[in-house]
Amino acid sequence: MTTTNTTPAKKGFIPVMLTPFTETGKIDFNALTGLTEFYLEAGAAGLFANCLSSEMFELDEAERIQLIEHVLKVTNGSVPVVATGTFGGPIAKQAEFVNRVADTGVQAVIGITGLLADENESDEVFNGRVEELMQLTGNVPLGFYECPVPYKRLISPEQLHQFVSTGQVTYHKDTCLDIEQIKAKLNGTNSQHGFGLYDAYMVHAVESLKAGSAGLSCIQGNYFPELVVWLCDNYNNDTLATEVDRVQQFFISNMDVMHNVYPKVAKYYLQKRGVKMTGYTRRNVGDISSDVKEQVDKLYQDYNALQHELQIKSVM
Repeated sequence: MTTTNTTPAKKGFIPVMLTPFTETGKIDFNALTGLTEFYLEAGAAGLFANCLSSEMFELDEAERIQLIEHVLKVTNGSVPVVATGTFGGPIAKQAEFVNRVADTGVQAVIGITGLLADENESDEVFNGRVEELMQLTGNVPLGFYECPVPYKRLISPEQLHQFVSTGQVTYHKDTCLDIEQIKAKLNGTNSQHGFGLYDAYMVHAVESLKAGSAGLSCIQGNYFPELVVWLCDNYNNDTLATEVDRVQQFFISNMDVMHNVYPKVAKYYLQKRGVKMTGYTRRNVGDISSDVKEQVDKLYQDYNALQHELQIKSVM
């Protein structure tokens, strides 16, 4: 199944936000203010707070709410914010926290697919849990995130169509890495008012945008959000076709280095850009080796050259 995008709508970049910490491991709310403003100045169409990049599993419930509330305060309604609300356990317990997150004022509360059913449980069990969650959360707009932790549970096109048709599911962050699956998921859901599928996989970013994805939500935005915004703005611009191809290839060629020792490596990169934050992570991802540091330093130089060539205004 395919979709045809004859009159493409404005696409949006939704950053998966990092969480800045102090050197002692506490949330650095001053740095979080600066980081949030950095995303906004880069042209982000919305923000995904309290996600895997935010080290959400290393935060307690109070910190998750504080983080979300602070981001909402800084954005002050300028862009929509979504945030994770499911962290395992009985669905009734998950629903309680979903409602707490909804009370902060986010546009949608995101459910982690791998926490709504165990890896050995069937799609029927998963569907039943989603239905229960919907019943217990009333009119709260919901979304899904195919998070790789604790395991990656993908939603089939048929499941997504079913959930979106209820009118309660408005957001989906896709990590299937399969453009044909993306097209199948988009077929039948794009007609649903208020729903958006945001693709995380930059290898097929242009094709996904052309197929009808609402935008991109990728870790690469924690290196150069301006470039992701540029791609969302120009993916279908025939006069910039050569430049779009080059940007797509830039993302493909640098995929591995940006995932290595993440999110610590992204914090190191943003420090080079002038974003004020420490490199502290609560999540144990290892240390930045001399080889990784050398690769990231080269990435920084290569991006600066590409940015200059494309005449993309730098936030920092």
